[in-house]
Amino acid sequence: MPGASAYSRNYDYARMRAIADSVEAYLMSDMAHISGLVAAGVAASPFQYSHIVTTTTHKSLRGPRGGMIFYRKDLKDKIDQAVFPGLQGGPHNHTISALAVALKMANTEEFRVYQQQVVANCQALCKRLQAHGYKVVSDGTDNHLVLIDLKPAGIDGARVQTVLDQVSITLNKNSVPGDKSAMVPGGIRIGTPALTTRGFQEKDFEQVADFIHRAIQIAKDCQAKTPAPGKLKEFKEYVEGTGASRPDIVALRGEVEALAQSFPMPGL
Repeated sequence: MPGASAYSRNYDYARMRAIADSVEAYLMSDMAHISGLVAAGVAASPFQYSHIVTTTTHKSLRGPRGGMIFYRKDLKDKIDQAVFPGLQGGPHNHTISALAVALKMANTEEFRVYQQQVVANCQALCKRLQAHGYKVVSDGTDNHLVLIDLKPAGIDGARVQTVLDQVSITLNKNSVPGDKSAMVPGGIRIGTPALTTRGFQEKDFEQVADFIHRAIQIAKDCQAKTPAPGKLKEFKEYVEGTGASRPDIVALRGEVEALAQSFPMPGL
């Protein structure tokens, strides 16, 4: 079952299908995070090789919150019986209408250009973070996300996320290879679709990478100033309390918000 929430490379669906066939198994592919890229033809497609393909509709596809299941015709009855009525109730017509609009948009040249920019922006972000000395899991990206291993930098994803929240940057802590705790993981996950929708280009994502680098350095300094550096609770209390008024945090927050305000939210 290929599909992940923090994998930055293309899948070898042909190889996976060969493995599935060798043991008479179905190949079910989940493209929830990359469905927009697949629709635009900028990420490898699972459809040729999979028996079943699932996706959400509100991530890179930019539709309403929901999901879709694609399947080979011979699996129709089994999937229909599994979904309704046990898992699905009455139709949400407003969601279906919104999904129709999203799928119509996904079949436009504008959407294809957008998804190409999503990938170009992600690669620019990745290279800039690598230039700052950070370890990128898989050493690069083929899609819309970058996974950074912060352990070599002497900090963890939970603490960095806490500081980034204070400077108006939203991303999430994320497990990386070798982690022992999902609550205090060693990495952060960064995606480019939302800011690309707002009009960010490669040079803007280089600035975003610089902001993240500065926040990581602030997190390391905050950790050193925490009374009990080993305890995440005390780190958060410091950063969200007296640390929130630190000059470096205030200055970075101002720069982040100034950049964001120069790219208005679509439709507002």
